[in-house]
Amino acid sequence: MFSYQLLLVVGIAACVGAIVQSCVGFGLGVVAAPVITIADPSLMPASLLVINGILPLLTLAWEWRHIDFPGLGWALLGRIPGTVCGVWLIAAFPGRGMEAVVAMTVLVAVGISLLPVHVPRTRLTLSVAGSVAAVTGTTAAIGGPPMALIYQRAGGATLRATLGAFFVVGAAGSLGMLHLVGHLEPRSVVGGLFMLPFVAIGFALAVPLRRYLDSGRIRPAVLAVAACAATALLVRAAT
Repeated sequence: MFSYQLLLVVGIAACVGAIVQSCVGFGLGVVAAPVITIADPSLMPASLLVINGILPLLTLAWEWRHIDFPGLGWALLGRIPGTVCGVWLIAAFPGRGMEAVVAMTVLVAVGISLLPVHVPRTRLTLSVAGSVAAVTGTTAAIGGPPMALIYQRAGGATLRATLGAFFVVGAAGSLGMLHLVGHLEPRSVVGGLFMLPFVAIGFALAVPLRRYLDSGRIRPAVLAVAACAATALLVRAAT
């Protein structure tokens, strides 16, 4: 079903992505999605949704006490219509145009974050971020930036734990919706399961980096990874 060479390539990409996400709360898709798409496009997006639903469980095992439960609830409420919209967009626009739109949206959000203004975490902003994250996660397998930008001024543990819980529920919902509309291939799910050992290694390697970033460096890291995510999507959409 899978060659050893393919598993090694996508596994290493998943490992590096797991290191990034374990540090700043998101980033697995930023690193792994382009590599998986090039190596075997049939694995996308389900394989990435699988590992992006399981990796956060490791984070939550360590930092679940830091979850912002009220904020998480509003974000998940917004995720419901966002997931439906994302699945519809996949069926209606199967090309790469949506990825370019997602990329430009993220870049605009990063630019706004660099301005001397602060977007507060309110019921409205959390719901909107959750909905946008559902759309970008389902259509482009990169759903972290919208939520991470809302939580960029929170502590590292709160950012990682809240996004982790959001990703677990969101990935399950996206996989379920893809199955309902007939866009979930069993092979891609199995491919995601084969990547899990690499993901676990990446999580372990990230432990010392988390301590470094939590000492006042988490916000610049979030903005940098979000900008890289948007750039990667633009490149992917143009090829």
